[in-house]
Amino acid sequence: MSTTSPSFSDVFDTEVVGRWAAPGRVNLIGEHTDYNDGFVLPLAIDRSTTITVGRRDDRLLRVASTFESGVHEASLDALDPASMDGWSAYVFGIAWALREKLPEVAGDAGTAADLSAAFGLDILVESDVPVGAGLSSSAAIECAVAVALADLWSLEVTRPFLASVGQYSENHAVGAPTGIMDQSASLLGRADSAVFLDCRSLDAEVIDLGFEKAGLELLVVDTRVEHAHATGGYVDRRASCERGAAALGVSSLRDLDVDDLPRAQEVLDDETFRRVRHVITENQRVLDTVRTLRLEGPGAIGALLDASHVSMRDDFEISVPELDLAVSTAQANGAVGARMTGGGFGGAAIALVPTAARDGIASAVLAAFAAAGYTEPTIFVVHAADGAHRL
Repeated sequence: MSTTSPSFSDVFDTEVVGRWAAPGRVNLIGEHTDYNDGFVLPLAIDRSTTITVGRRDDRLLRVASTFESGVHEASLDALDPASMDGWSAYVFGIAWALREKLPEVAGDAGTAADLSAAFGLDILVESDVPVGAGLSSSAAIECAVAVALADLWSLEVTRPFLASVGQYSENHAVGAPTGIMDQSASLLGRADSAVFLDCRSLDAEVIDLGFEKAGLELLVVDTRVEHAHATGGYVDRRASCERGAAALGVSSLRDLDVDDLPRAQEVLDDETFRRVRHVITENQRVLDTVRTLRLEGPGAIGALLDASHVSMRDDFEISVPELDLAVSTAQANGAVGARMTGGGFGGAAIALVPTAARDGIASAVLAAFAAAGYTEPTIFVVHAADGAHRL
């Protein structure tokens, strides 16, 4: 995505009232556990979406971006998911979701029950979060818009509430059945830290990563194989998890642990069992990673990252050959650990690497992709960053 022209004044004639930014995220570990009420350990990254906002004297929302020509327009009084499509749904969906969910917190700290006092806005979106890479470019847009609307419309709401608004919009306006992890990471992240999130209780704890002190960096390999959460395998995997939970008599797979696997194998067909096994063991890997970070430091989590990838590749079957090659090449050339990250079926892999070995590992991955005839990946380092904020 370009972060240059057009500027706000090239598109809109209103006066700028502020700019807000929200980061993308990398999930260190805990994949497809969020919508199963499980545990995740994402971190906000130093790639972000920025929105520039002007105030209107009507109730229109007008949205443009630096990566697409044209202006999308919707009235606050006529927001309807059925009429939202394309990337602008991530903006309009937040306003719609706020309208739907504000009654839940009406009266809390003076929060209004509706958007009757809201005013129109002009919004220009720009971003350097790669699209389709599994780094949650969509949640970055949602969270930048959410904090901006909360600020401008004087909504006294919490960050966890805004995360739930983002998830509600993604599920019902965009049509992607995602969990709450991405929005939580983008809103709650802190520098050099990860967000340990219980997706059932929504309790969140900031966990020190200590990568720099340990001489480690997080390398992202964007395979440039794009995925789409609203379609295909992601929807199928979620449905499989729901079938498995129902067959095992629990409300969600969070209610099961590794001791339940023998019974699950007896009750479920092979495919559903493997889907369930991934979620159960991945939850345990998240807990083990948090404990290991606290007791031994980041240099000791590599085996957990590696095991997570095997589980996603073999049990959940969401990897692709490009991801497998990125992971195996990084591992063979000195990475502490590596795994695919994000929803799968494309996107990115991450490798925790010694800083001194970073360039060699990146070169090895590039060479391996070239030898396999794959599209050249984009490789870059990310650092854990602060969550959404006003600039």
